[in-house]
Amino acid sequence: MNSNSSRRRRAGKAPKKPGKPRKDFPLYPHAGGRWAKKVRGDTVYFTKWVDDPKGIAALEQWLEEKDDLLAGRKPRSKSDELTVADLCNEFLTHHEERRDRGEISARTFQGLHSTCAGIVNTFGRKHIVVELDPNDFGKLRSKLAETRKAVALRNEMQRVRSVFRYAYVNRLIGQEVHYGSKFGKPELKQVRRERRQTRDAYGKRMFEAHEIRRILAEAKPPLHTMVLLAINCGFGQTDLARLPIEYVDLDSGMIDYPRPKTEADRLCPLWPETIAAIREWLPRRPKAKDKADAGLMFLTVRGSRWVKVSEKTGAPKDAIGQEFGKVLRKLGLKRPRLSFYGLRHSFRTIADETIDHVATNLIMGHVDGTMGAVYREDVAEHRLRRVAEHVREWLFAEEDDGPEKNPRISDPTDPCDPAGLQEGETGSHGPQGSQSAQDFFEGRPRLRIVG
Repeated sequence: MNSNSSRRRRAGKAPKKPGKPRKDFPLYPHAGGRWAKKVRGDTVYFTKWVDDPKGIAALEQWLEEKDDLLAGRKPRSKSDELTVADLCNEFLTHHEERRDRGEISARTFQGLHSTCAGIVNTFGRKHIVVELDPNDFGKLRSKLAETRKAVALRNEMQRVRSVFRYAYVNRLIGQEVHYGSKFGKPELKQVRRERRQTRDAYGKRMFEAHEIRRILAEAKPPLHTMVLLAINCGFGQTDLARLPIEYVDLDSGMIDYPRPKTEADRLCPLWPETIAAIREWLPRRPKAKDKADAGLMFLTVRGSRWVKVSEKTGAPKDAIGQEFGKVLRKLGLKRPRLSFYGLRHSFRTIADETIDHVATNLIMGHVDGTMGAVYREDVAEHRLRRVAEHVREWLFAEEDDGPEKNPRISDPTDPCDPAGLQEGETGSHGPQGSQSAQDFFEGRPRLRIVG
């Protein structure tokens, strides 16, 4: 009996807790049986001190995870063991924070989320990033190409590259991944070919003047006012849905409104017809349902924004496009790839006939990436008004409501600027007032490309 009692006591005896190997040892033996450390108010556990009595393995683990733990991050794998899932999670966490700070839109974040989902589905969650090879990326490209044409494929491939570039720039991996030639973007000639085929099949992505006049006659406020702003200033649906009243100066006939998509400067001279339509609309404008929308120019009958974006999915709900589509169908103008945004295409196409691309860019909010933009401090107002008036004269020209007698060719370009007239400049040699580009070039020699 005594011997059995002795065996029970020996079996139930807990192992002796070791002391610190040295005074400056950063970890301590926790009563739970592991080496531990207090970090940012929480206890972090490492190896069992029964298996690691001197804390050698625990110390190595602490040194590996120290930076992440002190920064409040969940420790990740070693860089040479970074998985595809680990990378996508870190990439999306970074951009989720940017979205919450307002640096990117919910729609942009959703696009990146979709890209990462495609990467994970193709490569697998546990695939080690540095072990990906050109054959893997070739497989991904083939899968992406199944549902995308050239332009969409180029854009998606660029987003894929941004994910793996993030890993290298942030030192999650020691070297850049090798995509190989199988992950090459579609050539630009393929993009041009597909665009030409689409244009031949469905027509140009713009409205002619007689079509816009019919739309204006049919559309009721506020859609009528929106259509005028779209062809007057090249506004899209999001531009209109976010347009603050305070940016619209009806007395001077000018809108000073940075483009929401890019924050690029934008100045637009208003036509008399547009000013009149806005003045007619403002007294009828509904009261905002949300205080945050109280300053917006356009609200629905329920006092909400015309274009909403889901915070969860990033998907837009475009009431402007829906109402515009109803008008197109009623007039028999509805066709594939032609929507409200076609008015923006119309504005740019006609505005370019003035040959003042700098003024046109400023009206549309297009970013000018040239060196000239770095030195250009201002664009004269008369240049902006000349562009706007040219589009107005095209739209309201006294013609029968039918197709134009002399239709323009698609995407007209000149091999060079006229002599003495640089891009975006107007002077004594340039078109004046409402003089058309055709009148200006009449009788002047042109350079021709030979061969």
